[in-house]
Amino acid sequence: MARIPSAVIAATGLVGGYGVARWTKNRQLGGAVLAAAGVAAAQQWREQAGGKAAGALTAAYIAAFAGSHPLAKKVGAWPSVFGVAGAVALASWAVVDRKV
Repeated sequence: MARIPSAVIAATGLVGGYGVARWTKNRQLGGAVLAAAGVAAAQQWREQAGGKAAGALTAAYIAAFAGSHPLAKKVGAWPSVFGVAGAVALASWAVVDRKV
């Protein structure tokens, strides 16, 4: 079975986590989506690129989540989420998925 690229998993976690939290009005459920996708992406990052790369990409994922909040005050919620998700997906692709 084909593996879903880690860039897609990471971006989906950020966008999906926010979407679930917003539409259900349940932040914990959105956080669970964000965390589950983050764990799945981190596992692929570690398997395919090693611990250092996985650590750096996981830090980027967490920073993107945290950074999307102040960015949303400047550009709006959805543009912020899509922007940080795109940045994490690009980083993941460049470090891991491009090589596969």
